[in-house]
Amino acid sequence: MKKVILSVLVAGSLVATSCKKEKEAAKDATQTVTEAVDKAAEATEEATTKVVEEAKEAVDKTVEAVQSAIEGVTIPKFEDPKVGEYLQSYSKYAKDYIDAKGDVVKNAELAKKGVELATKAKDIVSSLDAESAKKFNSVMTAIQSKMAPAK
Repeated sequence: MKKVILSVLVAGSLVATSCKKEKEAAKDATQTVTEAVDKAAEATEEATTKVVEEAKEAVDKTVEAVQSAIEGVTIPKFEDPKVGEYLQSYSKYAKDYIDAKGDVVKNAELAKKGVELATKAKDIVSSLDAESAKKFNSVMTAIQSKMAPAK
């Protein structure tokens, strides 16, 4: 009988001590999982912030540069909105010119609009500073280079 009681006590002590170790292991595992979740949350937050900032930058760049009526020509943003409006109207004129295959003589409206835009261009260039005039001239050159093949 002593052997049976001794065996039960040894088995009970083993079970009791092994349960404590399992509880400690469970606590350690829980802590490790919690730390991993926190790190993942921080990484996700950082990645989200970065994506939002990049999206804002892309929107700002898109707002700054307006696409003209002619493919491949982008109109930069100027301090004076009249300059951008002029370049937009000139690009529309250029598109009409290209569509007419450069035959201004047959289209009187197109010829009249060309003369008006040329006169207006002189006024606009005279009101620009050196840097803006350089941007303006580069856009005009790009638009006119697209018009040249139509002749």
